[in-house]
Amino acid sequence: MSVLTDAVRAGRTAEVVSLLDEMPGTERRAVFAELKALRKELRAAPWDAGSRRAHPPLYVAGVACQTGAAAVAAWIAAADMRWSRTSPALLLRILGDRAPEWLGDLAHRLAQRPESAGVPYELMAGLVRLSGCPVPTTDAYVRGWLGHVAGTWQGEETVLNRLRQDPHLPRLVAALFETEDVGGFFGWLAGDGPNSWYGALTRLADEGTLDRVALVDACVARLLRGGSATDQRAFLRLLKELSLTPGEQRERTSDWLALASGAASPVASHAQSVLGGLALAGELTPRQVAEMSDTVLFRPERKLVRAQLVLLGRILTRDASSAETLLPALAHAFAHEDSDVQERALKLAERHLKKTGSAGVRAGLAAAADQLIPALRVRAVSVLGAASAASEPPVYEEVLPAAPRPARLAPAPESAAELAEEVGALMASEGDVATFERALDGLVRHAHRDRSALLGALAPVAARRWWNSTDPGYVPHPDDHFSRADRVHTAADGLDLLLATLRGRVRTATLLAAVQHGTAAAACAHSPLSRAFEARLWEVAYRLRSDPLPFLLSTPTWSTGLLEPDELVARLEAYRRLGARVSAADFAQALLRVRRADRAAAATAAGRAAALGTAEGTRLARWLSQENPAPPAHRRRTSGARILLEHGELLELQEDFPAEFRPLGRPVTVFGERWYCHHWSAGLRAHWLGLLPERRELVATRVLRDVSTAAVEDVRGAAAFLPLLAESGGEAGEAVHLCLAYGLGARQPEDRLAAVDALLTLAAREQLDGGRLGADLGQLIRRGAVKPLRLAESARTAAATGANATVWEMLRHTLPVLLAEQAVGGTGASARGLGELLAVAAECAERCGARGELPHLAQTARRRGSSRLVSQARRLRSALAPELAA
Repeated sequence: MSVLTDAVRAGRTAEVVSLLDEMPGTERRAVFAELKALRKELRAAPWDAGSRRAHPPLYVAGVACQTGAAAVAAWIAAADMRWSRTSPALLLRILGDRAPEWLGDLAHRLAQRPESAGVPYELMAGLVRLSGCPVPTTDAYVRGWLGHVAGTWQGEETVLNRLRQDPHLPRLVAALFETEDVGGFFGWLAGDGPNSWYGALTRLADEGTLDRVALVDACVARLLRGGSATDQRAFLRLLKELSLTPGEQRERTSDWLALASGAASPVASHAQSVLGGLALAGELTPRQVAEMSDTVLFRPERKLVRAQLVLLGRILTRDASSAETLLPALAHAFAHEDSDVQERALKLAERHLKKTGSAGVRAGLAAAADQLIPALRVRAVSVLGAASAASEPPVYEEVLPAAPRPARLAPAPESAAELAEEVGALMASEGDVATFERALDGLVRHAHRDRSALLGALAPVAARRWWNSTDPGYVPHPDDHFSRADRVHTAADGLDLLLATLRGRVRTATLLAAVQHGTAAAACAHSPLSRAFEARLWEVAYRLRSDPLPFLLSTPTWSTGLLEPDELVARLEAYRRLGARVSAADFAQALLRVRRADRAAAATAAGRAAALGTAEGTRLARWLSQENPAPPAHRRRTSGARILLEHGELLELQEDFPAEFRPLGRPVTVFGERWYCHHWSAGLRAHWLGLLPERRELVATRVLRDVSTAAVEDVRGAAAFLPLLAESGGEAGEAVHLCLAYGLGARQPEDRLAAVDALLTLAAREQLDGGRLGADLGQLIRRGAVKPLRLAESARTAAATGANATVWEMLRHTLPVLLAEQAVGGTGASARGLGELLAVAAECAERCGARGELPHLAQTARRRGSSRLVSQARRLRSALAPELAA
């Protein structure tokens, strides 16, 4: 081994540099093979003190001992060398004797590496300086330049001064406009004051250091290209800072028209304001204003559309001759989803239609008037000569999705290899209840049938698990993971437990202790659900070790977790024939899953079960002979902005059940249990529903606070399981509807969409109580737990599917609570967004033909002004009582 390699291994960087200075090129190339071998050795070695010492000198030596620019670039940017780099100055000193062409090649190769490679900008810039090559303009180089300029200024030095000193300034500034996701650098790297990038670039353009025309063109081109919202805001601000003259604005009229048509809202708003100024100054022809209006009035943003209508009104007032050209554009506003926009457009038509004698303009607007809301359509009949609506509106038909139907579980895989594939996939993705239960039953069956074949098939799966050791002398430690109190967090943890048990990685004493004494679960609202879920897994694992079960009694028939009573009886008959001993937890889970709602099927199965003559058959017969008791009465409690629920005991779930299942029937208290625990996995909630497939109210009560975080604390994914809750069985009572209310007011769009799916599912199954849900939403909005704007988005989404009557039934119980608060001068959180809720309600009422009075609506509609709240209150009043539409 060479002296250089010894010094590298010892971590003596200074000595390595000294040796490299004295070595000719042939010796460097000769020793590089040893460096490669050392690098390979360090890759496999633990990241200990020796490895940390060796990497920095190895990094330097590898750069110096290679001759090809491509090889050096690969070494510098290698992932395994990323945390070992030395200063760029040292690397530049070592590479400084290379040819300028070679250095330039290296600079460009490094610049082409992704930014994630972490190549220092100072190294790339130093190579450019030494070689005199053209500056690279790759994303990594430009972002590095931005950080260098704005991140290293000190004392009196500013961004402006550093830019002035840069010899490559014009080329790099031009590259800024071609680089994606750089807008964020402008704000946080150098602040927002006089030392900002915006101010520096504007100053350099004003003094002639940068070409102002080229800078403006680049800004406009970047905005036309689109991109992230951050980039759009940054380049729009730079364009505004440049303060274009009227001449510069006029020269780019076609660009402004394109931006007003298709750009993001802030950019389109700026383009609209520029075009409006040009139009009022007489710099745009009526044809150009009409072209602009045709595109802007088609956009969904109310702010842009209203501003365009205001502009049209001003132009029409000043120039009556433009009416024939401009008025046809109002047809686009007639079709806008916002009724306020429709009304403004109709008022413009009423005011200015007499300025044109064209019958074609009037006919075109009259034809578009059928897109107006009913109250405005009545006005359009007299003003525009539009065709009047039919005296008898068509009969409304509610459109709801087909109620989802549960899928029957397929039998467990016949081959051990197929089962191993399913288990491996499940442990990577958690899976749903049906997939998990099928795999669980398959493990039990194959362990009973051919344990050695199962172990062989599972070997590749087990080899990747954290608990598996290849050491033949491995003995589980007494305090290993599976002996801890919080050992099973997810369904995948349960599969880990079974696999580890099959491979002898869990002590029998650990399994027996869990079966005899249960799990030391946290005192939280979820613990009864988690304890029952875990108890079956632990007992199955123990039986795998001591007395394998032939199959599981509790495997559900349907994907929701329901088990058909005749199937359970057949399984007990098979157990009797085989002489198999029933697992207490497995049988308890089977009882909780067996269908009792179908009383005829339950009675037939009860007779067969009683005839078995076994203790389990007698217990099943007694269970099937009883109807599901009503859920215990709820009691509402408030906690901050939240409304939560408590309920009393359910004795049926405490009698003749194993100890780990009895807490399911005990009272739920809001303030006596912990709110924060390790049950964070959203996937577990589906398995809890599968635990009690005909008693979803019990599950909903215990997860209610979790779901409320979607609205109150903006937690993502907290309402994701609501569609499964809606598809589950049992009464959809107070807890289910409160969960749904929180979901409809969730912060994240995907959570609101899940809640809408649940809403439509309950409606399709005729289990939705719109009055209860609406009243709950009204109270939650008053308390600040749900924001009206979020609810309006959810309601609009549901109505767009065709469920207008369903949404109206909900909102007609929500709105009186909020309007009553307005009647006494309420201006709190419930007032913000109330206009949007009224708009959705009005649209639903118009579409489904709702009639009648809504408490406190008339008082709001009689207010003066034209605010969103007042205008939509008037619209809703007109929809509910058409005779008041005048």
